[in-house]
Amino acid sequence: MCRIAGIYNPKEQQLQQRILSMRDSMQHGGPDDEGVFIHPKLPLALGHRRLSLIDLSQNGHQPMHFAEAGLTIIFNGEIYNFIEIRKTLEHYGFSFQTKSDTEVILKAYAKWGVEAFEFFNGMFALAIWDEKKQQLILARDHAGIKPLYYHIEGDVLFFASEMRAFKYAGKIFEENHNWKSAFLTFGHLPEPVTTLKKITPLPKGCALVIDLPSLNTKKHFFFKWKFKNDMRFEEEAVQFLKETLEQAVERHLISDAPIGLFLSGGIDSSLLTLIAAKTQKENLHTLSIVFNEKEFTEDRFQKIIIDKTGAKHQSFLVTKEIFNQYLDDAIAAMDQPSIDGINTYFISKYAKEYGLKAVLSGLGADELFGGYPSFQQQKKIKFVQRFPDKMLRGLQHLPHQRMRKLSYAGLPHSAAEYLLYRGIFTSHATASLLNLPEQDVERTLEQIGKYYPLNGLEDGNRISWIETNFYMQNQLLKDSDYMSMWHGIEIRVPFLDKEVMMMASSIDASLKFNHTLPKYLLVKAFEKELPVEIWKRKKQGFTFPFDQWLKENEYSKPANAEETNLYKQFTRKKLSWGRYWCALLMSRFSAHAAHA
Repeated sequence: MCRIAGIYNPKEQQLQQRILSMRDSMQHGGPDDEGVFIHPKLPLALGHRRLSLIDLSQNGHQPMHFAEAGLTIIFNGEIYNFIEIRKTLEHYGFSFQTKSDTEVILKAYAKWGVEAFEFFNGMFALAIWDEKKQQLILARDHAGIKPLYYHIEGDVLFFASEMRAFKYAGKIFEENHNWKSAFLTFGHLPEPVTTLKKITPLPKGCALVIDLPSLNTKKHFFFKWKFKNDMRFEEEAVQFLKETLEQAVERHLISDAPIGLFLSGGIDSSLLTLIAAKTQKENLHTLSIVFNEKEFTEDRFQKIIIDKTGAKHQSFLVTKEIFNQYLDDAIAAMDQPSIDGINTYFISKYAKEYGLKAVLSGLGADELFGGYPSFQQQKKIKFVQRFPDKMLRGLQHLPHQRMRKLSYAGLPHSAAEYLLYRGIFTSHATASLLNLPEQDVERTLEQIGKYYPLNGLEDGNRISWIETNFYMQNQLLKDSDYMSMWHGIEIRVPFLDKEVMMMASSIDASLKFNHTLPKYLLVKAFEKELPVEIWKRKKQGFTFPFDQWLKENEYSKPANAEETNLYKQFTRKKLSWGRYWCALLMSRFSAHAAHA
């Protein structure tokens, strides 16, 4: 797990200093080692910061070269099936000097070209310089777990793992004014939106082939997540699910550095802990966060799993005082604005203090197997969508937020459908806050919707696709990445293992979603191991007592008349903490983006 950056710029006179500045702006994500590659003839530079988890020796140093093939790589991530791929390559005559997955990527590319990415099961963002073809290849994993942003204009190219690195690229980027509309409505920035113009994320499951010096590009998509629905018998599906998830957890536990699990006490983290206990045994490390506010603490459920597995567990208490002390640093960790992520900041902070380098998370289970309320709400939403659009658009002016959000049912695209479930401000309220025509806001939402076509999906698979591509992709995964890497911690997500995602998509929707019990199949597959107290409990998300704490935090105090008006609504309980927090972050990040 690392951070990467790259430059191609014929006008740059201080190429090495520039790439070092971009690279080291992300030092937090790679504290163990550093490296740089400067091409001897081309104005091309690659930078790398390393967080060592596999092959901790200097053999894993990057940039890594395969001189015989004329290849150089910088790589951020983990390839969990690299041992199997290495054996295949050895069969073809390749030899290996390291125990790292990085060398396997290099030699797989030497053998199969961009087709090699189809064989990788892991999380990655990488760049490969192919000297013989004079091509630079950027690639991002199947689920978009690891971020990669790039800018190509004229004869200049920049790319990096974090948006903050572009501040040091030697070019002034204008603020993308559409990001504010997107953020106020979503509470995060859905791809391809970023805070700066002409900087875009590489799509997931995609390799971008860039010819030098022309900078002509071609996209090669090596993975598309599709619903097949060809497994229709419950007994077969349950067995398939169980075996696939157990194998995924085993893969995700591969590490030469200390690794543990985040145990919240919910179904997902409890399942991962129970599965990991079968192989980790005395090396099973778990951690959790607890609060003095008992309605937010899940320690009773955590203890059930700890007692059952014998895990070496450590609980960390977060108080209002600790929250206030570290909030500024948590905001600084945000690479792009998000109303979520503070919780991940703290769990990552304590994982570091616990002596771990990687933590397994249950992220992805709710999206794949129907754990969110949206799966149960869909029938009601479909009924609402039958009403005339003009009538639905008028709901924006009603006093209650839940009714106002229903106005999105009058807009015919995937972004609006997502906002029906999870929207923060309506387009009317967003336009009012930004002093924009409402049509401008809705035009931004329509453009985002076109990036996420629903392609005729229905029922549970439709919600699964929406939650996966909007909420998980753009909020949960981004938050997990930048908050964990701020502390030099890697978060691994076994439910987003490629085999698990393909398995889930192959199970008929009626088996996965048409049950009164959320995540029915997941519970059914592990009913012998999973204590009934865990799966029968009411769902409780991993949240903090923000509603109480924000009222007494200096950061949350209003800075202008508009914020003062919102703050009054918030303190009088006429505005949720999430919506006030969203408006506050938008204002703070707007000032930051203007000086990027």
